[in-house]
Amino acid sequence: MALPQCDTPPTPQEAAALRERYRAERERRVRPEGPDQYRATAAEFGYFATDPYVDEVAQREPLHDVVDVAVVGGGFGGILAGARLRRQGVARVRIIDKGGDFGGTWYWNRYPGIHCDIESHVYLPLLDETGHVPEWKYAPGEEIRRHAVRVAEQFDLYDDALFSTAVTSLTWDEAAQQWAVANDRGDTFHATYVITATGTLTEPKLPGIPGIEGYRGHTFHTSRWDYGYTGGGPEGGMTGLAGKRVGVVGTGATGVQVIPMLAEDAGHLYVFQRTPSSVDVRGQRRMTPQEVGADRPGWAAERRDNFLRIASGEGAEQDLVADRWTESAGLLEKLLPSFRRDGEPDFEAAYEAADHATMNQVRERVAAEVTDPATVAALQPWYRYACKRPTFSDKYLPAFNRDNVTLVDTADTHGIERMTERGVVVGGVEYEVDCLVFATGFSVGVSGITSGKLPVTGRGGVQLLHARVRQGPRSLHGFTSNGFPNLIQMGSLQNASSVNFTHILDEQAVHAAALVAAAEEKGAVVEPTPEAEDAWIDVCRQGAPDHEWFHAECTPGYYNREGRGRPNGPTAYPHGAVAFHELLRRWREENIAEILQNTATKTEAKSSALA
Repeated sequence: MALPQCDTPPTPQEAAALRERYRAERERRVRPEGPDQYRATAAEFGYFATDPYVDEVAQREPLHDVVDVAVVGGGFGGILAGARLRRQGVARVRIIDKGGDFGGTWYWNRYPGIHCDIESHVYLPLLDETGHVPEWKYAPGEEIRRHAVRVAEQFDLYDDALFSTAVTSLTWDEAAQQWAVANDRGDTFHATYVITATGTLTEPKLPGIPGIEGYRGHTFHTSRWDYGYTGGGPEGGMTGLAGKRVGVVGTGATGVQVIPMLAEDAGHLYVFQRTPSSVDVRGQRRMTPQEVGADRPGWAAERRDNFLRIASGEGAEQDLVADRWTESAGLLEKLLPSFRRDGEPDFEAAYEAADHATMNQVRERVAAEVTDPATVAALQPWYRYACKRPTFSDKYLPAFNRDNVTLVDTADTHGIERMTERGVVVGGVEYEVDCLVFATGFSVGVSGITSGKLPVTGRGGVQLLHARVRQGPRSLHGFTSNGFPNLIQMGSLQNASSVNFTHILDEQAVHAAALVAAAEEKGAVVEPTPEAEDAWIDVCRQGAPDHEWFHAECTPGYYNREGRGRPNGPTAYPHGAVAFHELLRRWREENIAEILQNTATKTEAKSSALA
């Protein structure tokens, strides 16, 4: 794994001083509540999560039919599962989503300035299959959303889809050997297989600021942007903000994109920041099909695989994407499970030196692009590279040179103190705002299944969430669990991950479709044995790197549960996504039969349910 170049490593004294600075900056921001400092968009705050893109949900009669596969989630995970199932010849695939159309995160997130931080030619899936070639190196959100629709249309996924619909329960019907699926629209139908693709970015979160319920101005979350109030669209032109005092809470990846757009259109913009992001160069530009090799069959898969290898720390003869992700890939070692590096002589010293060089470069960029010294000091990030999600922008830092933009640093008060009817209080100073925008992101890793909103009841009445609480997550390859036949889970738990998660999802979709096809061929159910689960947990546990110490020292954020740390454990495959995908391919070729549990009554029960 190549680390970023470090020409002049810090002396021991410099390294010690930098560690102390990082520790002091961390302590300014840690809150005793940890993740509990945020609140869900529920109850009196439920309006923050309503769908602004559907004027009125179309009424219909409840469904009581049978489908082959029910897919929970209409983002790229669910879309890719549907596409791969279609390729296996599965006829009735029903995708259910709370949104009014396909797209998942990209359905909800339509805020001004939204783009993907991963190069579009590797992020957008099925480019080879659809023939689409993105125009920009980093695609705008609307292009990504339209690509999701393009894939769904090409693979006929609209036929049985249910939108503006939330699944409320999944219950295994032993007699029918099928899943009973219920939702909030009165549907109660059966599915032979269920694939959960509920994602990691589905539940908006709000800061638990005292007095938030008493604020009388206008508020909304960036994932439910209120263009009726602001005017304009994702490209800007928010004429409704002319002359208005606008506040934005949150300076993570979303804030970095939306703040320059608000700065252009608001009368005055107040940016409330707890922790500055590391903001690296984006280098947005148009790219021709010839430049990315789109005239060759398989060009997108080749480019995607190349990016995954480099971002996973394995390297490649040529860097096809060549951006700041690939240049700094070595520093992701503490974030993404990869090949073990802690046994290499002097690795940690080299890693720290490379981290020092990269973060110094980020801090120097702030000083070079922002004119006010106090603002420079507040915007410079003092933590290690893998402590927070890196961001990329060519417009963010210059926005703070505008006369109508004020940066309000909240670190010394550990965040915003309180809200009043008129505005926001920080350090005893009230900032009056007409509109407050929450760019506070999602509850990462929280879905209906993990929160208990979507109970999954398997064989013998055992609930999946209760089983996990009692004995911890148990699975084979992260997809299937004993006691929950024909339930296939997509996600990152006991699986592999990467900064380009759509690639991960597509590999998972291929695997899920292969499981369904194998079960149909053998007339069996998909269910691992407890022994297979034990063996997989051992694989994840024995190779797990010790990164707990690293994240315990990080500034608070969702990577380390707001400062409470990121414990080691068998939660992910430890040897990287490239190795994991190869493991799955070999297993499908050689050992897939081990997960197929023959059930004598399966064919008869299925026929009876269809009658």
